[in-house]
Amino acid sequence: MADFTDTLTEKHIAFIERQPVYFTATAAADARINLSPKGYADSFRVLSESQVAYLDLAGSGNETHAHLAADGRITIMFCAFDRSALILRIYGRGRPVLPQDADWDALAAHFTLLPGTRQIFVIDVESVQTSCGWGVPMMDLQHERDTLQKYHRQADPTLWVEKTLGRTKSIDGLPTRPTDRFIEGESA
Repeated sequence: MADFTDTLTEKHIAFIERQPVYFTATAAADARINLSPKGYADSFRVLSESQVAYLDLAGSGNETHAHLAADGRITIMFCAFDRSALILRIYGRGRPVLPQDADWDALAAHFTLLPGTRQIFVIDVESVQTSCGWGVPMMDLQHERDTLQKYHRQADPTLWVEKTLGRTKSIDGLPTRPTDRFIEGESA
């Protein structure tokens, strides 16, 4: 049975902080649904009971940005893969904040920036749903993959910015606003 709240509770926040992976889903009219797994410790932040944010590293596309610019809706899902089964979904409206934006510095202060950070997505929570999660398998985390961060640590900043500035459309042709700054990050 599902339970709904309008905001995140202390119990929700504690659960979120223990999860090593989460999933984001966005959509826009006449576009594909985008569903992405996310990881990296400390890449997700609860800013308040009604607002969350996460780091977005450059990768294969920029669908979340395009969908949020077009529609704004986003769902974030956390699943417990340990003994205490639970699924938590955050339904909200999101927006991208890029390094050149006025509110970047204040928002980025909540994170340890990772190499290749392209933007931070801020989500205003509209509702939170929890459900049993009894159908989710039990798994153990071995370790995080460092391949994406390694790729960005080795990137030429000038070429990275040129490639990012050239990516102005989603796979469905929706416009995106690329970053004009290479974030080297603070991790070693």
